[in-house]
Order: sequence, then C-alpha cells, then structure tokens
Amino acid sequence: MEYITYLIDFIIHIDKHLFEIVTKYQFWTYLILFLIIFCETGLVVTPFLPGDSLLFAAGAIAAMDGNPLNITWLIIVLCFAAIIGDSVNYEIGKFLGHKVYDRDYKFIKKEHLLKTHEFYEKHGGKTIIIARFMPIIRTFAPFVAGVGEMSFRRFFSFNIIGGILWVISFSVAGYFFGNIPVVKRNFTLVVFTIILISLLPMVYAIVQSKFSKSKSV
Repeated sequence: MEYITYLIDFIIHIDKHLFEIVTKYQFWTYLILFLIIFCETGLVVTPFLPGDSLLFAAGAIAAMDGNPLNITWLIIVLCFAAIIGDSVNYEIGKFLGHKVYDRDYKFIKKEHLLKTHEFYEKHGGKTIIIARFMPIIRTFAPFVAGVGEMSFRRFFSFNIIGGILWVISFSVAGYFFGNIPVVKRNFTLVVFTIILISLLPMVYAIVQSKFSKSKSV
C-alpha cells in the first residue's frame, strides 16, 4: 500500500521527483529513465509506470539551464529504451503463446489482455504504433503481437516508427512548453491532462466496440 501511495505521488508530482533524481544522480538519470521506460513498455506486469508524463517532464527538465540532461541524448536513450522494451515484450508473448488466453496469471490482468487483443484485431499491425500513445494498451500491444505470432520483421518496423514518434513528440513538447510559467505553475494539472488525452483513444475504442455489439444484437 505504501508503494502504491508513493507511485501515485511520483506520477502526480513527477516534475519535482524527477528534478530531485537529476540533482542527486546527474548523468545516471539517463540510466534511471531508460529502465523506467524499458519496464513500462517491455514488461507486461508493469503497465502502471509513468510513460507520457515522464517523457514530458524529462523534456522540460532538459530545457533548464545548468542541468546535466541533453535533449538530443535524452531522445536517443529513451528511443532505444522504448524499442528494446517492446521487442522484449514481443518475445515474451511469443514464448508464452495462445495459452495466455486460457488461464489466469497472477500479475497479468486478463481484462487488459483481451481489450488489447480486440484492439489489435481491429487495427492490425498499426496497433503497435497507435498503442504507443495509449497507456496500458502500450504495454500489452507488443505482448499480444508476440502471442499472435506476427512476423518479427513486420513488428519491428512498426516498433521503430512508434517508439521514435512517441519519445520525440512528448519529450520535445516538454522541452518547448514545460518551462512556460503557466505550465510550470500548473504542472500537476498538465500531467493529468496528458494522461486523460492519452486514455481517450482507448475509451473511444471500447465505447465504439460496445455500441457495435449492441447494434448487431
């Protein structure tokens, strides 16, 4: 319970916590950020880790004078984290195979898995790109692609495009807009807005799916 409380506090006040990490660990911050993004995208059991908001906050801090983070290196490191993370997740899904749909795993929510599978069935390979901008589905999409035995070459091309677009869009947005006075004063609200906007495509897909089912009955 204490860990969950800390995680929620970290996400809500991500700018302050991340600034403390940068101040304390300096260049090691690149590795810390790499690990968070890698785990959020690469381990199907950690969809709760911050993604979009972390990229935005990291970009904002990179724009500050006198800090050790460089926006170019930040983008390069986090692109690698996102791409490698999805690749590992794909391989885990491929290893486990279709049996994941037949049994319940302690750390894998079947509800999230089935919703992602439904999303994947509708959008195909593009799901790997679209899902980058959707929390939770972002973590499950490469896993489902692996379970569905999508060819690695095809998956990897979508993975690269999606990873680069995702990292650049949020980190660059943070770099240029994160230090505007009104944004700095309302950073918590900005974080919630980012999370809300990120969730909208998933909510829309779920509502549309349920509407289509009720219409066909």
